[in-house]
Amino acid sequence: MTASTQHELVLIREFDAPREKIYKAWTDPELLKQWFVPRPWSVAEATLDVRPGGASVIVMQDPEGNRYPNRGVYLEIVENEKIVFTDAYTSAWVPAEKPFFTGVILLEDLGNGRTKYTAKALHWRAEDKETHEKMGFHEGWGKAADQLAELLAKVLS
Repeated sequence: MTASTQHELVLIREFDAPREKIYKAWTDPELLKQWFVPRPWSVAEATLDVRPGGASVIVMQDPEGNRYPNRGVYLEIVENEKIVFTDAYTSAWVPAEKPFFTGVILLEDLGNGRTKYTAKALHWRAEDKETHEKMGFHEGWGKAADQLAELLAKVLS
């Protein structure tokens, strides 16, 4: 399921996994590399300092080997419940040249080992939201969520 408003894009899924395992897949660099970008792309490098103010660097790689570094900072961390990150800062509190979005990951315990997963991309301008949507937000984040579900079933079960 997906939803959106003028400045946000939203992806909602339910996983047959407890939120602790989903949180771990978001915060463990080796696990994140296995699902974070839609195949055939990959994550070549992931450095995650998961704490408010901590930096993240995720280097995405296309099938031809071209690398695309994505730098950001964590704004809020509530273990097993919420992860908020932004590309508005590149490290520490150094402003980015052009911020694009803030990501919010919400993990809601549904009981019986199930979790409601909500991923939001919040944009400063409606134009940025439209650009992100045209870039394939719903398809790309949806495929990544499918890959996360596969990882949860295989590796983290």
